[in-house]
Amino acid sequence: MRSMDPGISPAVAPANPPCVINCTWYGEDGTLRNLSLDSISDVLEASSRGFVWVGLYEPDDAVLDKVQAEFGLHDLAIEDTRKAHQRPKVETYGDSLFVVVHTAQVVEERIRYGETHAFLGPRYLVTVRHGASLSYAPVRARLEREHDLVAQGPSFCLYAVLDAVVDNYLPITDSFGDTLDSLEKDIFAENYRRRTVIRLYDLKRELNKMRLAVTPLQDALAQLQRNPVQLLNDDARLYLRDVQDHAARVNDAIDTLREMLGTALSVNLSLVTLAQGETVKQLGAWAALLAAPTLITSWYGMNFTHMPELGGRFAYPLLVLIVGAVCAVLYRLFKRSGWL
Repeated sequence: MRSMDPGISPAVAPANPPCVINCTWYGEDGTLRNLSLDSISDVLEASSRGFVWVGLYEPDDAVLDKVQAEFGLHDLAIEDTRKAHQRPKVETYGDSLFVVVHTAQVVEERIRYGETHAFLGPRYLVTVRHGASLSYAPVRARLEREHDLVAQGPSFCLYAVLDAVVDNYLPITDSFGDTLDSLEKDIFAENYRRRTVIRLYDLKRELNKMRLAVTPLQDALAQLQRNPVQLLNDDARLYLRDVQDHAARVNDAIDTLREMLGTALSVNLSLVTLAQGETVKQLGAWAALLAAPTLITSWYGMNFTHMPELGGRFAYPLLVLIVGAVCAVLYRLFKRSGWL
């Protein structure tokens, strides 16, 4: 595939704001060329074939206004992109589509969520990333290496972006499963560990958040496949079906892990309750063992002249034997019942 000379001077490259990650023209013959935002409309008018892919990351209002003017994007879609707090959805505006999906990225061992807004037209694709989101540079590189994929137009590039978003969920669910497996030893440990319950709760909370991002994505992908606007060719729709299958797999994995985590929490708390019950039984048994001699000896500690067998020669040894026999009988009974 032909492209710009990699040794070209940065001063010659088109000047775009920092939020413009890429602005590239893809020709039908496999050529590609970096553009400035101001030259997009001129390039589209100069050639009847090919398309432009613009990638933005948290753009400011001026850049969004410029992109809207270049492609004629709808005001409502631009307003949603400015706010960047949307649910996954697909909206149709004339001959263009507006797609919103949630992205996920592991940052400092925590899952951070972001959004990707995509504008799809007959000859353009605009992707806007907000928040935690991996770059789509690897996606573009793969498409640029295979000219047949790029030749299918911007709809196939949209599929590649959505496929990358869903594929990024898979390692996260796998890591959750590995973490749950590693916590099983702590769950069934004899000693109660508070951090185990906290960790289980954190995992379930993260899975609930992830489910809120993935479940609506399935509906958006299904709606995108059924959309009557002729922006998606048959091949793109077929590939989108595969993306939906992957999203369903991620959603099933999330539901399974949520159930396992809920069960793990219940089992852990049940084991803690059982352990506390065993401790209470042991304490009760030892209390009973101490109560019997305490009761007997407390009688003989009272200041009365006429106490039973107080004047007998063997009264004290006999009392010791009686106390010992009572304690031995109680100990055997508690041992047999499993309290000791």
